[in-house]
Amino acid sequence: MNFKKTLVTLAATVACSAALADINIGVILPLTGPASGLGIPAKNQIALWPTSIAGEKLNVTVLDDATDPTNGVKNARRFVTEDKVDLLVGSVATPVGVAIADVALETQTPQLALTPIGLPAGKDAYTFRMPQSNGVMATAIINHMQKQGVKTVGFLGYTDAYGEQWLQAFTPLAEKAGIKIVGVERFARTDTSVTGQALKLVSANPDAMLIVASGSGAAMPHKGIVERNFKGKIYQTHGAASKDLMRVGGKDVEGSFVVGGPVITPYQLPDSNPSKKLAIAFADKYDKVYGAGTHNQFAGHAHDVIVVLEKAIPLALKKAKPGTPEFRTALRDAFETMGRTVVAHGTLNWSKEDHWGYTSDTGVMLKVVDGQFTVAP
Repeated sequence: MNFKKTLVTLAATVACSAALADINIGVILPLTGPASGLGIPAKNQIALWPTSIAGEKLNVTVLDDATDPTNGVKNARRFVTEDKVDLLVGSVATPVGVAIADVALETQTPQLALTPIGLPAGKDAYTFRMPQSNGVMATAIINHMQKQGVKTVGFLGYTDAYGEQWLQAFTPLAEKAGIKIVGVERFARTDTSVTGQALKLVSANPDAMLIVASGSGAAMPHKGIVERNFKGKIYQTHGAASKDLMRVGGKDVEGSFVVGGPVITPYQLPDSNPSKKLAIAFADKYDKVYGAGTHNQFAGHAHDVIVVLEKAIPLALKKAKPGTPEFRTALRDAFETMGRTVVAHGTLNWSKEDHWGYTSDTGVMLKVVDGQFTVAP
């Protein structure tokens, strides 16, 4: 009799546990290595995440990828095999994000990438990007170059996926706009000098330079161009949209142009911008905890993850319980069908065919003035 009662009690406990299953999220970020300046702000924002969504507890584990794709894959496989996560988040380093996407696809685990990774058709079936695409941001740069009368440009970018994908996005847009690329030079994230590359590009005498780098690493090539006495305009991508650019670059980056999301200068946005209210709320909360003016592009992407999950998780819960393959698929489906969603970085509208989602007018052109980002004229 007691044995039967124990079995009944155990069954009830298991059923209750299943009903209250936690949602497990594995986050992979570069907390060390060349891209740590991007990963640490994202980690700071994750510390401000809520502890539950739709009545379900969030269990969030953050692992360091050290800006190394091999570490990213190792962390991702641990998350999906040992921790049985429902969602992978990361990385903010493009080569690592690409590597994680392979694990996401293989294990059918949704991934919210915090970097604009380009993947072959079908390879992003379980990967969704929180940042704007390189094409969207390149459009903003091209439009600004045209207003500034730029006719020729030199390209100086990373040798890795971020640099290559930006070159692929920028080149056809420049050609269409009548802007000629007069030189292409590359450098590794770990390089400490671009003297040779800078000399070649400066000798081509372009009207402007486009530097494709990220975090504090974006300052070194910028300084290299300035030190070679380049007098034209210098542009940076959204990978450089953080205070690290000014902290390391100092006076050499004054007057440069950087494309970013609405979160960089939310108080300067027009009231008509749909992201303004949310971006200001994010910036106010982040700066209150971590210091005035410390909010940036990458913390903003981590903030937007929760905006997305608060909309998608309730939809997924209608179909399956967390901790199951069915829930992971339901969460993927929810991302594709949740519709227009305003986030601090713009307006997302993911679909089965489009896991980017941002419109071409999302990018905000910024100018470095007195060591601060301002909306560029």
